[in-house]
Amino acid sequence: MSANRNEHSTHHDKLPIRMLHDRVLVRQDTGEGERRSGGGILIPATAAVGRRLAWAEVVAVGQNVRTVEVGDRVLYDPEDRAEVEVRGVAYVLMRERDLHAVAADRFEGSEDSTGLYL
Repeated sequence: MSANRNEHSTHHDKLPIRMLHDRVLVRQDTGEGERRSGGGILIPATAAVGRRLAWAEVVAVGQNVRTVEVGDRVLYDPEDRAEVEVRGVAYVLMRERDLHAVAADRFEGSEDSTGLYL
């Protein structure tokens, strides 16, 4: 099954690379620009904020990755990352253990949910 998932991950976006071991390749959701608070207040990119995690979409996984799949939204620390450009698109490469959470979209409605995901 993991071999099929890995083949799917590399052919899905037609990336010319194959991830190895426990590596995960993600594409950031948004840039480092302005954002809005829950109440609609505009927060400029220059505002001082403590250590802030970011969301990204998984685009490829290595054969030893066990908890995330291509298409999952994951939470990671943008200060602890290695960037790579593939065909003019910037991606972030990291180990699976460096991910902090997986969005619950894939797990909603699942009867055997463990409650380990946000």
